[in-house]
Amino acid sequence: MTRVSLPHDAKAGPTKPEVRAVLASKLALTGADHFAEVGSCTGAVTITAARRAGRVTALERKASRLDVTRKNLAANDINADVKLREAEAPEGLPDDADALFLGGSRNYEAILDHAVETGVDRIVMNVSRLEVAGAATEAFRDRDILEEVVQFQVSHGYELAGATSFNSENPVYMLVGSASEDVAADGGAAAEAEATNGGQQ
Repeated sequence: MTRVSLPHDAKAGPTKPEVRAVLASKLALTGADHFAEVGSCTGAVTITAARRAGRVTALERKASRLDVTRKNLAANDINADVKLREAEAPEGLPDDADALFLGGSRNYEAILDHAVETGVDRIVMNVSRLEVAGAATEAFRDRDILEEVVQFQVSHGYELAGATSFNSENPVYMLVGSASEDVAADGGAAAEAEATNGGQQ
């Protein structure tokens, strides 16, 4: 993965490189995609997405953090048409996003409602707190958009007494879903087929 340069600090840690790698895999962005992000902060995810998607709309409710996003974007090579908005989600979100990333849990239920209403094809939400992860998982399920929940933890090695020990990062819960009508239709067909097969046994 191409290195992301973050010379400016937002006083809130960026999404870690390993987490961004998994996120990029789940989003599977292409040049035809419009990517929307809630909570750009340092711009780490914004930059990663802007190297893959054709368009990016990044929201940040804090002006100081949006300024950091802007400065860090300028320090990297990007290809996409990037729009930065000082706005509170879901009000500032576009209606034509193909992929959506929620970097935090603020207003997430209203944001998921917006994603359902506008048919966002790929939705990913990162959560670090167990209780929020459980509630968010139910919110995805209630809207019939949940595809998978991934929990992972990254550890980095350091030298200790001539050997290698590890420092562990906090676990990350990644919720992955889709509000695409095609996915919903496929899911309904699969459920119908399962019910039919079950009745024949």
